[in-house]
Amino acid sequence: MDDKRNIIMAVLLTGIILFGWPLVMETFFPDMVNKNEAVEQSEKTAAGKADAQTGGLAPTAATSAGSATIGADAATGKIRKLPVVLAENPRIAIETPRLKGSINLKGARLDDLTLTDHTTELAKDSPPVRLFAPSGTEHAYFSRFGWAGDGVKLPDDNTVWNADQGKLTPETPLTLSWSNETGQTFAITLSIDKDYLITAEQSITNRGQNPVALKPYSLINRTRDLKNVPHGEASSFTIHIGPVGVFDGAANYDIDYKNLAGEEPGFFSSMFGATAEAGTNSFHKDVSWLGFSDKYWLGAIIPVNNPKVVGKFRSGANDVFQAEFAREDAQVIAPGKVLKTTTRLFAGAKETALLDTYKEQYNITLLDRAIDWGWFYWFEKPLFYLLNWLFKLFGNFGVAIIVMTFIVRGVMYPIAQKQFKSMAQMRAVQPKMKKIQEKHKEDKQKQQQEIMKLYKDEKVNPLAGCLPIFLQIPIFFALYKVLMLSIEMRHQPFIFWIKDLSAPDPMTPINLFGMIPFDPPSFLAVGILPILMGITMHFQFKLNPQQMDPMQQQIFGLMPWILVFIMAPFAAGLQLYWTVSNVLTIAQQKWLYSRHPQLKEQMAKDAEDKAKKAADDKAAETN
Repeated sequence: MDDKRNIIMAVLLTGIILFGWPLVMETFFPDMVNKNEAVEQSEKTAAGKADAQTGGLAPTAATSAGSATIGADAATGKIRKLPVVLAENPRIAIETPRLKGSINLKGARLDDLTLTDHTTELAKDSPPVRLFAPSGTEHAYFSRFGWAGDGVKLPDDNTVWNADQGKLTPETPLTLSWSNETGQTFAITLSIDKDYLITAEQSITNRGQNPVALKPYSLINRTRDLKNVPHGEASSFTIHIGPVGVFDGAANYDIDYKNLAGEEPGFFSSMFGATAEAGTNSFHKDVSWLGFSDKYWLGAIIPVNNPKVVGKFRSGANDVFQAEFAREDAQVIAPGKVLKTTTRLFAGAKETALLDTYKEQYNITLLDRAIDWGWFYWFEKPLFYLLNWLFKLFGNFGVAIIVMTFIVRGVMYPIAQKQFKSMAQMRAVQPKMKKIQEKHKEDKQKQQQEIMKLYKDEKVNPLAGCLPIFLQIPIFFALYKVLMLSIEMRHQPFIFWIKDLSAPDPMTPINLFGMIPFDPPSFLAVGILPILMGITMHFQFKLNPQQMDPMQQQIFGLMPWILVFIMAPFAAGLQLYWTVSNVLTIAQQKWLYSRHPQLKEQMAKDAEDKAKKAADDKAAETN
C-alpha cells in the first residue's frame, strides 16, 4: 500500500512539474519561452498605434534639480517607412568598420545606426541589426545633445545645423554648429572610434552683450511597445532588459519599462538615492552612466569628468521612454567666454572584452555591468574568458564547451573522490543504521541521537556527498548566464542541425524532426540534446547507490525524464554541457567503483534485497 501511495505521489509531482513548468517559464524566464504564435504587427495595428506617437517626450521646464529641457516632435500621424523618413532631412553619413548610419542635421540627432557585423537572423543574407532609428518609424531610438535655459534662444528639435564635414569616420571628426540672433554660437563636435564609442564635445561661445546661464544635457529616447514584446526581449527574473545605469558607484537594475510607465509598481530604495515620481525616476547621486539595455545591445550616455549631474528616466505617452542627464546647476557664460562639456555615447553590442576595455581606458565606472551577470559575477566573467579563449583556440564554440566541461570535471575530481569515499562509508554503516532504526522505531528522537553517535564513532559525514552538487550550482548558473547574455556566443554553430548554441535545440521528434508541419508547444518541443541529457542522467543515477527511502528512489528515477522537459527551452550549449558532464560523471563513477569495491558490492546487495522484497510482495498479493 505504501509503495502504491508513493507511486501515486510521484506521478502527481511529475504532472505538477510538467504542466506547471510553462507557467513558471512565462513568469521567470519569458525570454526563453518559444512563442510559437509570434506577434506580427499588421499595418492596421501599427498605424492605429502610431496616430498619437511623438518623436520624444513633451518639453518640460528646467527644474531646480537640473532636469534638461527636452524638445519633442509633433505627432507624426502614423508610422512611416524608414527610407521615407531618412530622406526627409539633410544627413551626414557615419561610416566605421562596425557601424553604419547617419546623423540628422535637423535636431542634430544620432538616429540612424546599424551594426554591420551582427545580423538579425542566422541566414547569410539577413540584414544587419538596427540599433537607432528615426522618430516616426517603428522602434524609434535616438540620441541627442543640447542645452536648457531661460532668456536665450536655444537650438531645438527643429533646428537645422551646419556641418563642416561630409562624413563622420574614425579619421574625420565632425562639427555641427548653429548661431542665434543674440550672438550665441552652439557647436557639437563628434568623434567616433572603430568600435561603438562616440564622443560629443558641446560648446557654447557667447559673443553677445549679456551673460547667459545654461545647463548642457544629453539624452537617449526610444519607443518600446510594452504590449507586444518580441521573443527574447523581455526582462525576466534572471536577465534585466530595460533602463539601466550606475549611480553612486552601484549598478541599478531596479527599473523596468512597465514600472517606469506606471503599469507596475517600481522597486526603489533609498540606498540608490532614487525618488520615484509619476513616470519619472531621478537619481540625485553621482551618475556614472545611464541608458537602455537590450539582451545583446546597449545605448548609454556617459558624462565625462563631471560628477555634478542629475540623471533621470522618464516615460511619456505611447510607450516613449527617455534616459537623460543634465548639470545640477546652470553655468554662467560671460560675454566673450566659451563653455565646453564632454559626453560619451555607447551605441553597439555588449561585448564583454570591449566593455572592459572602455571601462579601464576611459575610467567608466562599472560599464561592464551593462551585462546583467547576476549573483555569480565573480565567477561568470572568468568562465566567459575561458570559453572565449577555447573558442578562439578550436574555432567551434560547441567544442569549447566540451573542453571546458573536461576542465571543470578535472578541477572537481578531488572533490568527487571524497564524495565517493563518503558514499562508501555511508554504505558500510547502513546495516548498523537499520538495526538502530528497528530498535528505536517508536522513539524517533532516540533514533536520531543513536544515528548521530554512529556517524561520530565511524567518522562518517553524511553531508560530504552533497558538496559536488552545491558546487555545480554556480557553475551551471554561470554557464546559463554566459550562454544567454554573451553576444560573442550568439549565432555560434556546433555540428549538424545545431546552428545556434545560444538557442534551444530545434530538432524534436515530436513533429518527426520537422517532417510534420506542426510546431509543438515550448514545453513539448524536446530536442535531441535534452533527450540525450535525460538518457545519460538516467544511467548516471543507475550507478548511484540505492536510496534508503523508496519514495526518494522513485523521485530520483523520474527526475531525469522530468528534467528533459524542463531543460528543453534552454540554450543548446547548456544542454550540451550537461550531457557531456553526465558522460564524464558515468566514466568517473565506473573508475571510482573499481577503487571502492565495497560500494559496488553493497549496491549489488541492495539491488538483490530490493528484488527479493518485490518478489515477496507480489507473492503475498497473489495469495
